[in-house]
Amino acid sequence: MRSPFPGLIRLITLAALAVAPAAFGQGAKSYPDRPVRVVVGYSPGGLPDTIARLIGQKLSERWGQQFLVENKPGANGILGAEFVAKAAPDGYTLLMTDNSTHAIIPFLFAKLPYDADRDLIPVSLTARAPLFLAVHPSVKANSFRELIALIKAEPGKYSYGSSGIGSTHHLCMEYLKASLNLDMTHVPYKGTGQSVPAVVGGQVPMVLSGYQNLAAHARDGRVKLLAINSLKRSELAPDVPAIAETIPGFDFAPTFGLFAPNGTPREIIVKIGADVAQAVKLPDIVERMRNLGIEPLGVSGDEWARLLKSDAERYSKAIKLSGAKAE
Repeated sequence: MRSPFPGLIRLITLAALAVAPAAFGQGAKSYPDRPVRVVVGYSPGGLPDTIARLIGQKLSERWGQQFLVENKPGANGILGAEFVAKAAPDGYTLLMTDNSTHAIIPFLFAKLPYDADRDLIPVSLTARAPLFLAVHPSVKANSFRELIALIKAEPGKYSYGSSGIGSTHHLCMEYLKASLNLDMTHVPYKGTGQSVPAVVGGQVPMVLSGYQNLAAHARDGRVKLLAINSLKRSELAPDVPAIAETIPGFDFAPTFGLFAPNGTPREIIVKIGADVAQAVKLPDIVERMRNLGIEPLGVSGDEWARLLKSDAERYSKAIKLSGAKAE
């Protein structure tokens, strides 16, 4: 049946379409008006969890809403990433993770329950935590160049420990081996909690790990810090050279930040990124992060998206070199 008021219906429809963008914009401006859940795909106490809680405290104060951290560990962070990828794209469910979500996992697993590039949008590159190459005192090298010469002089003699097959630690060392044509054996452990004690105890001659795991041992002379895997030296230990000083462009420092489900309003993504950028510049946050070996960044999601692409190129090559496969 034809409506007796076609003109009126057309006017109402046009009015609704005109109001919708304004209402959407208003909703973005009022964000958040309820608690925000941040999912961490790893157990409590790790760097993603620690960073989420530090930032969450400041965002809660700024927003007047709770910033709830929820741990969903399992499958190398896949469970947490899948949960957020399939969540409502309204800004109230976010993911705090490292760059492995986009740069490592997609190349290790033949099939994932989500597409990282399509389903998870970078919101904020929050922090970086470079890894240090540490050797046992029995290793007769006091610099990175001396270590390389030592390994080349006796191919096959030296090994290195990592926190597991396919970990950043493992892939970084495999890329290093290939770049300098080194003959070393990989000894995988179940996490840093095993690999660092192994180098301190002399079970392996060297290991790659975070500053917070090695600093006390270095001060006590139980390990020697010879290099760092970021593009530049760290303020944490400025005398330790970057591997990039020997291999130009070498950069495998893990980065950490927030992602949102695809479809989350652009205004909300920008707001979160801007507020995180301010939070990581607060003196108490800077001090607490640096004490943990974390470098605060607060870079926009757009910039992190570009960096993730270059990370993916490096890590995919390292995975091929290592022959690593998902267990």
